[in-house]
Amino acid sequence: MVRCYKALSNPPPSCYNLHKVKIHVRRLRSGNGGSSSCAWDQHPQLESPGPTGSAGGTPSRRTRFRLQFPQLALRRRLGQLSCMSRPALKLRSWPLTILYYLLPFGALKPLTRVGWRPMSRVALYKSVPTRLLSRAWGRLNQVELPTWLRKPVYSLYIWTFGVNMKEAAVEDLHHYRNLSEFFRRKLKPQARPVCGVHSVISPSDGKILNFGQVKNCEVEQVKGVTYSLESFLGPRVSTEELHFSQAPPGNSFQQQLVTKEGNELYHCVIYLAPGDYHCFHSPTDWTVSHRRHFPGSLMSVNPGVARWIKELFCHNERVVLTGDWKHGFFSLTAVGATNVGSIRIYFDQDLHTNSPSYSKGSYNDFSFISNNNKEGIPMRKGEHLGEFNLGSTIVLIFEAPKDFKFNLKAGQKIRFGEALGSL
Repeated sequence: MVRCYKALSNPPPSCYNLHKVKIHVRRLRSGNGGSSSCAWDQHPQLESPGPTGSAGGTPSRRTRFRLQFPQLALRRRLGQLSCMSRPALKLRSWPLTILYYLLPFGALKPLTRVGWRPMSRVALYKSVPTRLLSRAWGRLNQVELPTWLRKPVYSLYIWTFGVNMKEAAVEDLHHYRNLSEFFRRKLKPQARPVCGVHSVISPSDGKILNFGQVKNCEVEQVKGVTYSLESFLGPRVSTEELHFSQAPPGNSFQQQLVTKEGNELYHCVIYLAPGDYHCFHSPTDWTVSHRRHFPGSLMSVNPGVARWIKELFCHNERVVLTGDWKHGFFSLTAVGATNVGSIRIYFDQDLHTNSPSYSKGSYNDFSFISNNNKEGIPMRKGEHLGEFNLGSTIVLIFEAPKDFKFNLKAGQKIRFGEALGSL
């Protein structure tokens, strides 16, 4: 039994705090593992504080420091975070986490010694309200700029991202009323000749992040970082909506997509930078049978972030167009990104992206065959297909014979109309 009545009978108000003494007693009990009386025997100065600094006098300088050290109160405060709901916990942890990563010389590292753990950089980035920021950016893009302000604003953007305005159909900067019109500018017809020899062309300007065969139902978003093919495309579309016959049953999602014996599944990832041409076109002659819209996050798809976050393309909002071409299955996926919440498909007026609310993991399907008794949407190679508002990513996943070869190098710049590969 702890005898502390002497110490608490008439404590000096400037030296003692009953709550802190109780916390200190708990620390001694857990630290020694024995009885509480043994713990007090090791600190006799706590039993009878008096006017002097000896036994029976005031607590020693070391004891007062241990009683009043702010770690005790900080432990209690940080301990309360574990009782909060997850949104409240993120909100309360944000300021400290941001300071932890920004302040030099590990200024907040002592906090980790009293039980606080910072959010990981990935978790911190995922908690940023990118959808809200993207909608705000979209509203800002629609604001009409005064005529005198257009040239300075657009010139700054051209200088920052290296835009080539000589290729634009309208080179006069005063023609574009707002940023949205400038981002979606059209090109001169002769600026992007479409290659007629090769079977698959680049649907947009951009940078080749990765390409090759799909293996083990995994697709590389950048070298060494993969994502699940089924998570990216969603459940397989019914063959009733496609023009080719039912594929033989396979053991994997990848095998179910391959419809012809001897064919393989290929992929190509093209990253559109903010300075690139923002429209995308049909990469080959094919028929679009189905559209699937995945609401989701709007994190940056910059190659640096893609190396950082696994399955980034599966987290982000995206529009998957599936159909068939002469060799079987074909799909084109437009992946949204920060400030690119608006993905537009020209022939799909029912598509609305970046809505204020959505259910995580949900998706919306629309068939171009079953609705209005259509035959699907035939697309010619090089035909206008859709557009982004800033910069994003196009992912092609298609079936082709084994002798299909890509004419690419990872990391190379490519323009719309140039060849991706051929048989």
